[in-house]
Amino acid sequence: MGGPLIASEHTASYYAATANNLTRYPSLQGEHRADVVVVGGGFTGVSAMLHLAERGYDVVLLEANRIGWGASGRNGGQLIDGFVNSDRIEKRLGPDAARITYQMGIDCRQIVVDRISKYAIDCDLKFGYAELALRESEVRDLNTWFEEKERANYPHEMRLLNREELRSVVGSDSYLAGLVNMGNGHLHPLNLCAGEARAAASLGATVFEQSPVVNIHHGQKPRVETASGMVHASKIILAGNAYLGRTEPKLAWKIIPAGSYMLATEVLPTELQKELLPTDMACIDLRSALDYFRLSADGRMLWGGMCNYSGRVPRSIEGSLRPSMQKVFPQLQDARADFTWGGNIAISLNRIPQFGRIEGNTYFVQGYSGHGLAPTHMAGKVLADIVAGESEQFELFSKIHHWGLPGGKWFANPALALGMLYYRLKEML
Repeated sequence: MGGPLIASEHTASYYAATANNLTRYPSLQGEHRADVVVVGGGFTGVSAMLHLAERGYDVVLLEANRIGWGASGRNGGQLIDGFVNSDRIEKRLGPDAARITYQMGIDCRQIVVDRISKYAIDCDLKFGYAELALRESEVRDLNTWFEEKERANYPHEMRLLNREELRSVVGSDSYLAGLVNMGNGHLHPLNLCAGEARAAASLGATVFEQSPVVNIHHGQKPRVETASGMVHASKIILAGNAYLGRTEPKLAWKIIPAGSYMLATEVLPTELQKELLPTDMACIDLRSALDYFRLSADGRMLWGGMCNYSGRVPRSIEGSLRPSMQKVFPQLQDARADFTWGGNIAISLNRIPQFGRIEGNTYFVQGYSGHGLAPTHMAGKVLADIVAGESEQFELFSKIHHWGLPGGKWFANPALALGMLYYRLKEML
């Protein structure tokens, strides 16, 4: 396993600085027993824990650091439906499977919205989301997607906007068109994750933080060990995603960690906020190396992007992100950056989340490839379902073969970086 595992506090992000209540659950000490032990306190693990607690299961969750410490508490906060590209599933498993995954994509967003309402989670939820085209080919893509969703009786209001109409949503000349979706939106992800953990604890689930797992025993008598304790359970759920590391070696080689980064400006004048994003929507462009942005509840520009597949952390996050932000919004040239941060996401080579089991009683999911906020909540439900014996969605996804790259991240990260460079050059040309 390498050297000793050391727990840490949250990264110095805008979300950690503005959290309603930073969690302070105890660390695991001694032996415990439960129906299910969950490893990982991000959205997947917390969602699974809450689904199981709602069904009456005795659940223990182990988090190496703090609830929402990884990508779940650091991401762009964009609530976007869609679980996986249904075309990819149809090619592998046929039209019935594609219909199931399409509905999972609709439902995953609803799980989040319902949770926020049911448990009164204060996480700045705001509806409104725009996909933005920079090239004519992307304008055609937006039109195609709009038509496809209409044919599928998509349940939320959508609008196609031309360049002139788009100015009512984004105060920039950078984009040719946009597709507005009023069912999607944005929120404070760390407050959401902590709120869901609090809800599960209120139903009897037990959460341990600062408890890095050092050993996992599968098979007939599953148990999970930390340096100072052990949990015996009938089932194990592994939900560490990009931060599971070598805790379970059988999974580590199937995903590639990639860095993603964000910047939060100072609080902007109200007039400038209205100029930049008049309707306070979350926005994203359609490039392979995309930018995403929105206003925070207190009026900062939250700008993210620069997904880094090389495995190297940039020397200056602000220096890397500011040029793209100022290209879209020259008005922010003099805006101070109060926070910069980053973290890892887990990339699956085929961009399909990886579900599976190990020795019968251990279940896992990983590899959301940067689209995790809503899909993680559906994944948590699927894991809870399989624990309860309801296996249709789990079994569907576990049929999909996922290639790993030989040499692990030492080969995979440079190979993926070269692949992404190819697509970026195509876009530039």
